[in-house]
Amino acid sequence: MADGRELDVLVIGGGVVGTGSALDAATRGLTTGLLEARDFASGTSSRSSKLVHGGLRYLEMLDFRLVHEALQERGLLLQRLAPHLVKPVPFLYPLQHRWWERFYAGAGVAMYDGMAVSSGHGAGLPIHRHLTRRGAMRLMPSLKKSALVGAIQYYDAQVDDARHTMELARTAASYGAHVANRVKVTGFLRQGERVTGVQAKDLESGREFEVRAKQVVNATGVWTDDTQAMVGERGQYHVRASKGIHLVVPKDRIQSSTGMILRTEKSVLFVIPWGRHWLIGTTDTEWNLDKAHPAATSKDIEYLLDHVNAVLNTPLTREDVEGVYAGLRPLLAGESESTSKLSREHVVAHAAPGLVVVAGGKYTTYRVMAKDAIDAVANALDGRVPKCTTKNIPLVGADGYHALWNQRHLIARRSGLHVARIEHLLNRYGALIEEVLELVAEDPSLGEQLPGTQDYLKAEIVYGAKAEGARHLDDILARRTRISIEAWDRGVGAAEAAARLVAPILGWDEATIEREVSFYLRRVQSERDSQEQPDDESADKVRLEAPDIVSPA
Repeated sequence: MADGRELDVLVIGGGVVGTGSALDAATRGLTTGLLEARDFASGTSSRSSKLVHGGLRYLEMLDFRLVHEALQERGLLLQRLAPHLVKPVPFLYPLQHRWWERFYAGAGVAMYDGMAVSSGHGAGLPIHRHLTRRGAMRLMPSLKKSALVGAIQYYDAQVDDARHTMELARTAASYGAHVANRVKVTGFLRQGERVTGVQAKDLESGREFEVRAKQVVNATGVWTDDTQAMVGERGQYHVRASKGIHLVVPKDRIQSSTGMILRTEKSVLFVIPWGRHWLIGTTDTEWNLDKAHPAATSKDIEYLLDHVNAVLNTPLTREDVEGVYAGLRPLLAGESESTSKLSREHVVAHAAPGLVVVAGGKYTTYRVMAKDAIDAVANALDGRVPKCTTKNIPLVGADGYHALWNQRHLIARRSGLHVARIEHLLNRYGALIEEVLELVAEDPSLGEQLPGTQDYLKAEIVYGAKAEGARHLDDILARRTRISIEAWDRGVGAAEAAARLVAPILGWDEATIEREVSFYLRRVQSERDSQEQPDDESADKVRLEAPDIVSPA
């Protein structure tokens, strides 16, 4: 990107919308670049509820178009684009009022299923069903009997958001896009009013350079306003950050074969199955502090525990919480002061000649946002640009996944790994499992469990650095794997072993290993300390006591 040749498109931002935009542009035959100041998905796109869903609550807001669009994208991801990463998940909706609520909620869920089918991509998920109180409690014995009079069960889908975003980046690269993380945009190049590229800095080496492009796409999420300020164009809309936190608790703390959705006074609360764990979230509060490291407070944690405990026989305590993570939603500001009422719609605009801005939206509809952004790019470019094709382009690892899943017992015998390990790998890497197993074949010790974890093999750590763009220990433990939120100690016990595995690949000496481990341990401690604070300001101050190993500031 730094060689002076002009790109057709340069995308700023390595979240799900930015990587999706890079894939869209590259598959239309445009020369494409992508710059991310930190790591892929290190912002919002690794800290979501990890759901691919239409958004039942948007039906209540009568936003039928958004729900229909999201349900169509859910079906595409489940069936075609990323079946190895996106999986069906059942949810129980407890009813607390007789007759009218069953009719009201049932009509909404029936419409939800109907819209999924009418989108043409509703196959593969069971339709909803009505349950008596006894039937609901058979599925979820942990429910208080007094918490419901009956229930409705319906299906949505979930995804490992960080892996999905990283695989979008890999897929874009496989189609020729130039993709770089740890490169910060420091300014814009202009000829008169026209944006002609960016000034950038490689945060690893300190090297500064220019990248020239016919069109630049600003896909920086909650940083949209900051990025626009560099070009002197704020635009006609404003992006506000809404903080949402999630708790991770062990699977045995809640006896259930299904997830659950609860209505709260502010929004909705999900209890989501996640491997050996449950994810409980989320909150919805305005955040005006550090955008890179939103911090969960003690008050946030107690809010979620209070609401979920209202329906559980055996209450959860702070001691049951394995992990906590906080993320920011980029919401388009409206007149409402409540962030829960701000728009999840997205906008695409030419903020200046040569500069397209895409903002807002929700994770599920990333592909539509990317399509709209590159459509705007195409309209501004001379000559005919082909139409979007990403509806038919599976992510790396998707092709052949179903056949390999059927062969998982054969793969287990051939590799010498337990079939449960093969299933775990298939649901993370899909058809790329062969690349991971090649590492094990070359060095059988990589088929061993990583110390300090239950689910991850040493080979996965090596593969993250070798093939998935990880540059630092935090990239490995927080995003290439989810050890930082799934382990009781948040990855402290795995840190040194993981660092030593990737050291030969990344060229680390002993001093670098110690530095990487030290920075990671400080990050974990600062997060733990921030979660004891009573308010956002105190939590933010404590969290920022641990610096990034590579600071984009």
